Amino acid sequence: MAATVEQAVQARLIVMPELTHDFVARLGYRPDDPFAVRLTFPPEVCPDGTERSWTFARDLLGEGLRGPAGPGDVHIWPCGRHWTVVELHSPDGAAMIRLRSAGVRRFLARSLAAVPAGAEETGDDLALVLAALVGEG
Repeated sequence: MAATVEQAVQARLIVMPELTHDFVARLGYRPDDPFAVRLTFPPEVCPDGTERSWTFARDLLGEGLRGPAGPGDVHIWPCGRHWTVVELHSPDGAAMIRLRSAGVRRFLARSLAAVPAGAEETGDDLALVLAALVGEG
């Protein structure tokens, strides 16, 4: 099995145009959850002082490097040549974070080396669930 991929990425939390906070976020990828990536924020930028993570589709991150992407709670788009914006929405509010695009690209390349697009295994558990749903289990 391929190894877990983690990448530190320079980030900027944008509270208002004139109020920002620079920090280092972490992007993570686990081959046992091959369609997802995790964006983790350190305690100093979280309102409750604990580390927090958001999980979303790896494909969404790749699409967001090229153009606006994300119909749900996570929206991603390029911001010039050097930044990628990630906008997160929850019932508690929204956050806008800019990530250094070079770090995001590096992370995606490493995750795709671990598990290439199209080679993600869905596993036997999913096959069993699908068989049960269609009455073949």
